Amino acid sequence: MAGGGPDTGELYSPWVGLIFVFNLIVGTGALTMPKAFGQAGLVLSGLIIIALAFMSFMTATFVIEAMAAANAIIRYKRKEKKRELEETDSNSSSSCESIESLYSDNENTEKRSLLHSQRASRNKISSYDGASPSVNNVAIQSGVPSLKKKKSDFFDITERVEMGQMASMYFSKVGVYIFNVALAVYLYGDLAIYAVTVPKSLMNITCSSTHSSRDTDPCWGKDSMSRMNAYRLFLAIFVTSLGSFAFFDLTKTKYLQIVTSLLRWSAFGLMIILAIIVLVEGKEHKHKPRLVGPFESIPNLFGICVYSFMCHHSLPSLVTPINDKSKLTRFFFGDYMLILVFYLMLCFTAVFAFTLVELQDIYTLSFFGDNPVLDIAVLQYFLALFPVFTLSTNFPIIAITLRNNLKTIFARRTGQPYHWVIDRLFFPLLAIVPPVIVAFATTNVTELVGITGSYAGAVIQYIIPASMVYYGRRETKKLFGERWGNKHRSPFHHKAWCIFVMLWAVVCVGFVTADHIISGS
Repeated sequence: MAGGGPDTGELYSPWVGLIFVFNLIVGTGALTMPKAFGQAGLVLSGLIIIALAFMSFMTATFVIEAMAAANAIIRYKRKEKKRELEETDSNSSSSCESIESLYSDNENTEKRSLLHSQRASRNKISSYDGASPSVNNVAIQSGVPSLKKKKSDFFDITERVEMGQMASMYFSKVGVYIFNVALAVYLYGDLAIYAVTVPKSLMNITCSSTHSSRDTDPCWGKDSMSRMNAYRLFLAIFVTSLGSFAFFDLTKTKYLQIVTSLLRWSAFGLMIILAIIVLVEGKEHKHKPRLVGPFESIPNLFGICVYSFMCHHSLPSLVTPINDKSKLTRFFFGDYMLILVFYLMLCFTAVFAFTLVELQDIYTLSFFGDNPVLDIAVLQYFLALFPVFTLSTNFPIIAITLRNNLKTIFARRTGQPYHWVIDRLFFPLLAIVPPVIVAFATTNVTELVGITGSYAGAVIQYIIPASMVYYGRRETKKLFGERWGNKHRSPFHHKAWCIFVMLWAVVCVGFVTADHIISGS
């Protein structure tokens, strides 16, 4: 997951939306994937990545269908409310006229007969369509000649309904609370990953390091500070300089999105090309990677892959501005296929170009230092600094999002705001301090990504979308009837797919948990 989506109200084409989704998905997780891929082996890793890409695509279509259902429900209730207000105004004006004129009795009689005939015609249309009478009232009063056309318009995705708003529409209070907690845990993991990746990259750039360097080794010379102390120094600088933005409000601009996208494409493209050059030239570096790795390496790869295909929490911001949504599912399928091919190319070229010892948990660092793959200093520093630039721009955005989410979780039942000390100081610190503590305790980015994806990521990517689409279908069926179809319906519309996703999530999380317990014991 690469951070938030574009913060813009402008419409864009499906092709631009495809690029935005690609940039959102391909991020920090992709940098940690080659190491985990090499540890699990080519066969198992390839099968796991393909399976998790399919599962992520399926649940992405669930979110899109739930968004369309939410738009339909909001539009339906808005029209119902407007109709009730118009009827109330009509009744009040009729009462005033009855006081002012003795002839109002005849007028009211005519109105009642007219109203009776209108109701009869509505009930007739209702019995023909199988839709609820209230729905047909909306269509008649709006004067639309084609009722079928009006039905399809209800499910147009024109309003941005965020995941939190959909959770409040579909779930109970307990469900909304679980959603907010899962999102907060995921964002905490995000911040911890960012807080480790940036200082670790700076440590490897500034310290005299090799692929076999340990954290306890001196950074520059025998009498200098250790690499770990240098890492903690960079972490302190990183947090004090960027963590302060959590106390304010900040948005990710379109131009910042463009710059980070260009850096991301340049860095990943360069790494793939360099690895291919090594394979084509057939240097001494060439070796045979594992076909099947140890069983205990699978859970970590699972978590990293879930994290690496994550985009679901930002889909409302990405999908709503697309001007033509008629082929949305096809575009998403093409995007996921492109990302899958990209990930496989990145991982396969990495494991053939580097040994497991040379593969760093942050893949860009594999090209830095004493390594024969890349001996151009400028490109080495560009790749090594790539996570520093891109993640530093995302860190304040994620911190502010987490701060606002924490305010939602701990909101008072009365709705009254907290004292400014709690609101402006406590909640920002609550968002920043826990990830920093984790970052001070460990430098293992691969493990952090694996844990974040395995638990909070599995809830957000599997359980939440399956639950939303299930309750969204039930709600729209209640309001519109059986024959009123959602034109953005997922190809996986059978109820069995929702059950399958739920069971998949439970089994995978249980498998990862059991592995952690066995490994710990």
